[in-house]
Amino acid sequence: MAWWKAWMEQEGVTVKGSPHFNPDPDAETLYKAMKGIGTNEQAIIDVLTKRSNAQRQQIAKSFKAQFGKDLTETLQSELSGKFERLIMALMYPPYKYEAKELHDAMKGLGTKEGVIIEILASRTKIQLQEIMKAYEEDYGSSLEEDIQADTSGYLERILVCLLQGSRDDVSGFVDPGQAIQDAQDLYAAGEKIHGTDEMKFITILCTRSATHLMRVFEEYEKIASKSIEDSIKSETHGSLEEAMLTVVKCTRNLHSYFAERLYYALKGAGTRDGTLIRNIVSRSEIDLNLIKCQFTKMYGKTLSSMIMGDTSGDYKNALLNLVGSDS
Repeated sequence: MAWWKAWMEQEGVTVKGSPHFNPDPDAETLYKAMKGIGTNEQAIIDVLTKRSNAQRQQIAKSFKAQFGKDLTETLQSELSGKFERLIMALMYPPYKYEAKELHDAMKGLGTKEGVIIEILASRTKIQLQEIMKAYEEDYGSSLEEDIQADTSGYLERILVCLLQGSRDDVSGFVDPGQAIQDAQDLYAAGEKIHGTDEMKFITILCTRSATHLMRVFEEYEKIASKSIEDSIKSETHGSLEEAMLTVVKCTRNLHSYFAERLYYALKGAGTRDGTLIRNIVSRSEIDLNLIKCQFTKMYGKTLSSMIMGDTSGDYKNALLNLVGSDS
């Protein structure tokens, strides 16, 4: 599954929303769940994880109209910990949520490069444009300029190149001659010389379409007798290596890439909750079912079984609702 096709598929959606939707009773249910002493978390889970994002926005409007309070702020004051973080993620409109994740990755000390790489390498041009627009609206600055201010060197260059969204070409046209030329250029830029011509790698990985790159990777393997991934690993390191490998993974199979992100968020000691929440929430109305299938194929266990083993309480129940059944 090429990465740019993934967002067109209905069978991938795990959160479809309520077919007979009326925001008013939902808003009332939420109000009652948070009124007085104590909070009925299950009622909150039942409403918010079973509605689409567009429906959640309508519930928030109804909540304000009926009760004169901001729903997101009320939820925030009633909930805490990872469960609060998950519910907050559900309440953001999608592009505003991704803009927030990027903003949070850059604010304060240290930059979470992994988050920026994940979002920029896996989204389509239209999605990136919407994220940039939301970012500017909410934070009053340009996403591109903030990335430039927060990163440096070749990592900065690859991120800025990815942000342009030049890899989108749904026509599927591949020029075989160009693909061979690109493969030769990559070989000359890496394996053939001492030191690496990083810009050549960045330019080809960031400006060619997914279908074209698949052909380039095939041709590269014939010339270099090793995969493009192996060459990237031996030629680069750190965040630049991660960024290049992410582009290759998203090109080869977007669902495998997200399955891997989710697996490593859950595997081993401690859970990387930020990665878990972001990927489940942001893919739940796009292709999470297809990611789940890929997850089982790759790791021999289901995503929900790993969530059950690794999380607990309301947080676990809400995540499982979003992930949906394993059938």
